[in-house]
Amino acid sequence: MNALVSFIKNWTLPVAMGTGGIVYLLFRFVPALRPIGQWYAPHNANVLPDFMFLILFVTFCKVDFRKLLPVKWHFWIGIQQVVFVAAQLGIIIGFNLRGNALIMMEAILVCIIGPCAAAAAVVTAKLGGSLEEMTTYTFISNFISALLIPLCFPLLPAADGEAAEVAAFFPLFLTILYKVSIVLLLPMLCAYIVKHRFKRLHRRIVSVKDLSYYLWGCSLVVVTGTTAMNIVEAWEHTSVFFLCSIAVMGLLLCIIQFATGRFIGHYFDKTIEAGQSLGQKNTAFSIWVATAFLHPLSSVGPGCYILWQNIINSVEIWIFRKRGMERSS
Repeated sequence: MNALVSFIKNWTLPVAMGTGGIVYLLFRFVPALRPIGQWYAPHNANVLPDFMFLILFVTFCKVDFRKLLPVKWHFWIGIQQVVFVAAQLGIIIGFNLRGNALIMMEAILVCIIGPCAAAAAVVTAKLGGSLEEMTTYTFISNFISALLIPLCFPLLPAADGEAAEVAAFFPLFLTILYKVSIVLLLPMLCAYIVKHRFKRLHRRIVSVKDLSYYLWGCSLVVVTGTTAMNIVEAWEHTSVFFLCSIAVMGLLLCIIQFATGRFIGHYFDKTIEAGQSLGQKNTAFSIWVATAFLHPLSSVGPGCYILWQNIINSVEIWIFRKRGMERSS
């Protein structure tokens, strides 16, 4: 039993992802469990925001709010995200892509244009990086995404070659900012109030080692199950080869973004923070954007990206643990 508990602690992220995928497949394909899965399905979309609130609330309870200031590496990582988006958009428009080629590029685009994951601060803390600098960049990244999405998406053709039907700039801009505010600002406000007005509760929360990390692991069960559902549904509308191609492109993009972020960060002695900022994406947000404004199959891109980024996170945490450098979050 001790060996099992130790294994789960050491490999929380892969165990969570595997559990999410297996649970979904069981409730989808086992006849006796299928009615339960159908009953739960409408409630699934509400579970992840609740987890994200708890994760960020616990994380923000450990933040020194006086240190939430922009620094130099934030600017260069933000510029790099804009450059990647512009290059991807240029390929789509310049080569007048249509059909599966367009869907493939859209799947990549949503993985680039998506904001830095709110949980990136959790991993950064585990790796000994600056929690405050990561939290600050999370806000910056979400604002960049909220600006780029309504700017870029109206320029994309639909899969059938017609003009994409996307909301006007300001309504979409405000919609995205509203969703970002609910996800980020509300838990930060609650954490600030608890930290300064309910100090006994605050001490109890921060005293639980790795609480935000394990909450994040639980949220991955939900996210991975949702991703498995999207892939199974996409399987019915396209070929296995095309889905595998999207998965491979997601892997290459994930490696490129982590590597580019770390390359930029080494000039500021912030390789951990910069690598996580550019490489770890809010894939739940990207999936929502893809299904809401692009071809539904493009959501497979961020669905696969979550697998790759958390494998990289797991390896990084394992390396730091082996070196005795891992910290609690």
